[in-house]
Amino acid sequence: MSDTEPWASPSQGPSPAEQPSQAPPPSAGAPYAGAPYAGAPYAGAPYGGVPYGGAPGWTPPPKPGLVALRPLTLGDILSGAFGVFRRNPRTTFGTSVLFQILSLLLLLGVAGGATLFAVDRYESALPSQRDSLLAGSILGVIAAALIPYLATIAVTAILQGLFVVETSHQVVGERMRLRGLLGQARGRIGALVGWSLLLVAAWVVGLGLLAGAVTLLAIAGGTVSTVAAVLLGVFGALGAAVVAVWLGTKTVFVPSILMLERTSIRAAVARSWRLTRQSFWRTFGIIALVTVIIAVANSVVGVPVSIVAQIGGGIVRPNGELNSDGLTSYIVVNVVGQFVSLVIASIGAVIQSATIALLYIDQRMRREALDLDLARYAELRAQGVRPLPDPYRTPDRPAAGSGRAAWAGPTAP
Repeated sequence: MSDTEPWASPSQGPSPAEQPSQAPPPSAGAPYAGAPYAGAPYAGAPYGGVPYGGAPGWTPPPKPGLVALRPLTLGDILSGAFGVFRRNPRTTFGTSVLFQILSLLLLLGVAGGATLFAVDRYESALPSQRDSLLAGSILGVIAAALIPYLATIAVTAILQGLFVVETSHQVVGERMRLRGLLGQARGRIGALVGWSLLLVAAWVVGLGLLAGAVTLLAIAGGTVSTVAAVLLGVFGALGAAVVAVWLGTKTVFVPSILMLERTSIRAAVARSWRLTRQSFWRTFGIIALVTVIIAVANSVVGVPVSIVAQIGGGIVRPNGELNSDGLTSYIVVNVVGQFVSLVIASIGAVIQSATIALLYIDQRMRREALDLDLARYAELRAQGVRPLPDPYRTPDRPAAGSGRAAWAGPTAP
């Protein structure tokens, strides 16, 4: 597909080159088979109308894939988010587990290696040198732990971007493999990671300024300064949380825009701000609901495993000492607990990313008639048209990144 190939919305009518091959409209009762539906003159309007040459009747919106192509309800978004995982578990769950394991191995390798090195250096030093080495060793371990922490941020951003692409394909009835997802993410990984690091930097700077102000008031001395420090700390933390939630919701569509519209970070922030206008509370509420569902599932599954691990630890070392058999059992129990947590985190990452992607698609359906574009894409695919245009790319926004086509087209299941 060429990046310069414009997208012609069905509402604008076909171009002259397309008119000779125009298919007759479907009947009212015929199931959707790639043809656009009738009676949807604008996004969000009631679906239905008078079929061509038939009696008045209601025509259901087309559903070529994950969800019906109409403005989505809460139930549509929730079922669709879980459906992304169910329809293609090998790509979604498998990719999430793979990236989570790589992140965990990096954490164990870097932080664990730095800790062992610091402990070995401390124990091999002379008693008179240990005090001076202790502070440096602690700082070294903390600095080493920052590397896997930043890597975890990058992994989370990349996973969200990949699952946004997968969700966008499932909406039109396509499933992707990991290689295809990585191909479409080429040229966008840097923007995704950069945006995540920018958020972390803003959070660190904000908390640093607040902590600095509280510290200055606390060391100033006096009752008034102490009370002011306490009040500033409490209300400042609450205010920071409110601002973080507000900004996070207003910019929640930035990863989706970066991946599907392939804009710059600045343009993605501005567009996310516009898309969440007049839909802030709905967007925030659905994301909060999904977050609570994932947290409850994590507790329901994770807490019993933690209890079993603690009981098992007490059984295998009742006196606080471990023999070889007890050590093996203790390690196995803890590994099982970590594996269960990893599985839950992987599933949660898929569902949360798919929820945000569906909210983004829903807003574009309501505001920009994206449902018509997606229906036309499915029609062209059913007719065997190649190459297929990108239904998510807006014509007035040139692609950023590598210049590759943002849409790979249908992929065999």
